[in-house]
Amino acid sequence: MAISEQLPSPRKRRGRKPAQKRKAKAALAELEPLDVLLPPDTSFDPIMTASGAMEMPQPDGSLIFDFAPEQSHPQTTNHLDNLAMQLSDLENGRIANELHEGIESDDQGRQPWLNDRAKGIDLLGLKLEEPKSGAGSSSAPLEGMSVVRHPLLLEAVLRGHANALGEFLPSAGPVKVKNDGAQTSQADDLSETLERDFNHYLTTTASEYYPDTDRMLMLTYFGGTMAKKVYTCPIRRRPVSESVDPKDLIFSNTATDLKNASRVTHRITMRRSVMKRMQLLGVYRNVPLNNPSPEPNAVDQKIARQQGTEVTPQRPDDQDYVIDECYCELDIAGFEHREDGEITGLPLPYRVTIERNSRQVLEIRRNWAEDDQQYTAKMPFVIYTFVPGFGLYGIGLLHILGNTTSAVTAAWREMLDAGMFANFPGLLRAKTSGRQTDNQIRVPPGGCAEIDTGSLPIQQAVMALPYKEPGPATMALVDNIAQTGQRLGGSAEVSIGEGKQDAPVGTTLALIEQATKIMSAVHKRLHSAQSEEFRLLLDEFRADPEALWRHNKKAAKFWDVPRFLAALENIALVPVADPNTPSHMHRLMKAMALKQLSMGNPLYNQKEVDSYIMQEAGIGDPERFFLPPQPPAPPPLDPIKVAETQLKGQELELRKADAGMKYVDKHADRKNKRDIAVLNLARELAIHPESDPVVDEQLQQMTPMLGVPIIRAPARPMMPMRQMRPPARPMPMVPPLAMMRMAPRMGLGP
Repeated sequence: MAISEQLPSPRKRRGRKPAQKRKAKAALAELEPLDVLLPPDTSFDPIMTASGAMEMPQPDGSLIFDFAPEQSHPQTTNHLDNLAMQLSDLENGRIANELHEGIESDDQGRQPWLNDRAKGIDLLGLKLEEPKSGAGSSSAPLEGMSVVRHPLLLEAVLRGHANALGEFLPSAGPVKVKNDGAQTSQADDLSETLERDFNHYLTTTASEYYPDTDRMLMLTYFGGTMAKKVYTCPIRRRPVSESVDPKDLIFSNTATDLKNASRVTHRITMRRSVMKRMQLLGVYRNVPLNNPSPEPNAVDQKIARQQGTEVTPQRPDDQDYVIDECYCELDIAGFEHREDGEITGLPLPYRVTIERNSRQVLEIRRNWAEDDQQYTAKMPFVIYTFVPGFGLYGIGLLHILGNTTSAVTAAWREMLDAGMFANFPGLLRAKTSGRQTDNQIRVPPGGCAEIDTGSLPIQQAVMALPYKEPGPATMALVDNIAQTGQRLGGSAEVSIGEGKQDAPVGTTLALIEQATKIMSAVHKRLHSAQSEEFRLLLDEFRADPEALWRHNKKAAKFWDVPRFLAALENIALVPVADPNTPSHMHRLMKAMALKQLSMGNPLYNQKEVDSYIMQEAGIGDPERFFLPPQPPAPPPLDPIKVAETQLKGQELELRKADAGMKYVDKHADRKNKRDIAVLNLARELAIHPESDPVVDEQLQQMTPMLGVPIIRAPARPMMPMRQMRPPARPMPMVPPLAMMRMAPRMGLGP
C-alpha cells in the first residue's frame, strides 16, 4: 500500500488530529527501517524515523511532519561523495558566504606581496619601451631620458633556471627508483620496469609535465615561491602534477606551512566548456551560474601588459569562470564529528569548491582518509622554495637583487643621459637677442641655423650648458655594484680554468663549492620538494593503479594491479638529480676525482668507474665502448702439486742434460779413435809406400767403422834412391789435430 494513499498530499500540515497521527504511524511501521543521520535540535519519532519522515514538535503543542526532509543524510554515503548534493540550499549558502568572507580577508592581506611581485616583473626588463617623448609615454620622468634596464636580475634568473632545468628534467626522465627491499634479480627487474614506465608516463603520457615544470622552475628562481598541485583529473582520467602560481594560491597570513594553515584556497580560471564537463561528470553540482566577471589582480595586469595582451577577453562569452577551491575545516550540520554518539563540535577537514561570482557551492568532499581516525587533512600542494622567508612566502632573486638592479639601472640611465646631453647640450639664450621663430635651436649634421643676436657676439648671446661626461669613478662604482649583485645572486663566473692547468682535483672542487654554496642550498630544497611531489603522485596511483598503463600499451602487457601494488611496497621513486651535486660541472669534477683515486688501485673496478664517468658526462650506452667479456680464468692450482711438478721437471731436465753429456763424450771418443786410426794409417803410408795393397785392404775394413768412404789418392811413382835428397833437417812431429786437417789433402779421408 502506498504511503500517498494513507497520508494527505500536502507536505506539511499543522494541528493534525490524533487519529490521523496513529494511522500515519501504523502505515509507516510497515516499511523497512533505514539508518539515518539526524540533524541537530530535531525530534524524531522512532516509528517515523524508519521511513525518513520527520516529526518536529512546535512550542504551541502542534506537530510538523516532513515526509521528504531535506536535511536527512544517510550514513551509508560513500566517503568521497559530493556532500553539497545532499545539503539544503540554505546550508550550502551559509557555507559559501562564510568561506567567501574568509577568502576575501586572506586575499586582502597579501596585496603588498602582489604589488612587489608586479614591480619585479618590470625589473626583468622584458617590456620594450621607447625613450620618453611626451608626458606619460614611458617610465622616464624627463623628455628624452633613457629607459634601459640593467639585466642583472634577468641574468641571475636565466642562469639559475638553466642549471635547475638540466638537473631536474633530464631527457631520459626525472625519476629513478630506490629499492629498500630484498636485492634479488626479480626485484631488480621490477624496479627497472617501474622506473622506465614511470619516466614514460611523465615524458610521453603526461606531456604537460615537462613544459609546466620548466615554467615552474623559472618562476621559483624569480619570485622565490611556486607550488605543485598533485591530483587525479576526472576529465583526463589520470593523476596530474601541475604548477600553481602563488598569485593564485591564497592562505591565511599567519601560516608558516600549508599543513598548519586553517584555510588554503586555489583560485582557478576555468573555461565554460570545462565547467560543463565537470557538471556532466557529476563532479560539480549542475546548478545555474551567473555570467563570469573576473577581477584580475596586480600581477595579472602586469603580466598582461608585459606580454602586450588584454587582461580579460573582449567578448563576454570568452570570459572564464573563477573558481575558489578551498581546503578548510567546517562543522556541517548533519555531518558533525561524533564521539560515543555525541556531537563534539570539532571542525573536520573538507574541500569546498565555490563559483566566485554567483557564490554557488559546486562540491563539498571529505578531505581525510576513510580509515583515518585522527581526521588528518590531505594537502595536494607541494611548495618549491628558493630561500625560506619569514613566513610561508619564500625569498627569490627578485627580493635579493631587486634593489641592486634598481641602483644599477639608475646608474646606467644617468651615464647614458650624461653622454647624450654632452653631445646635444641644452642652450641658454640672452633675452636681448632678437625674437626667434622657435625657441629650440637644432642644427642638423652639415647644416646651419640663423639666429638674431641683437648686435651681440654670438658667444655672448647663446651658451651651451656645461654637462659633464661620466668619470672613471662612476664607471668603477657601477661595475662594483653589478659584480656584488652577480656574486650574491650566484650568477658570477667560476674561475677554475685560470692558473695552473695541473691543479689538484680537490682544489678545483673547493673553488667550485665555494662559488656555488648558495645554489647548492637551493638545489637541496628543490630536490626535497620534488621528492614530496613524487610521493604524492604514487599515492594517486595507489588509488588508481591502471592509470600508469591505461595509455601505454607496452606497459599494459606487463603490469596488473596486484603486481603494481606489490612493487610499491618496497620501491620508492626519487628524483634522478643528486641533492649534493648542484651542477653538471660539479658532477664531472667529482667523476674525475674518482678516476684519479682509482688509478693504480686494485681495490676498484675500473670498468664500473669508467661506466659511471661516462654516464655522468651524458654518454649513453657506455657498454659499447668496452671489450666483450673474456672467458673465465682457470681455477688456481694447488701449490704442493705445482712444487712437485716443478721438481719432476727439474729432474727430467737433469736426466736430459746427463744423457746429452754422455752422448757428447761417446761421440768425442769415437772421433778421437778415428783420428788416431787415420794418423796411424798416414804414418804407415809415409814409412812404407810399398804397403799400399795392405793399407787399402785395411781401409776397406775400417770404412764400415768410420761411417764414411775413404778414397786414397793414386800412388805416385817411386823415385830412385840416388835421386832422393837427404832431408836438410829432421821432420817435425805433426800434432794429431794438424794431421787430421791434412788428411783430406793426402787423400786419406774427407
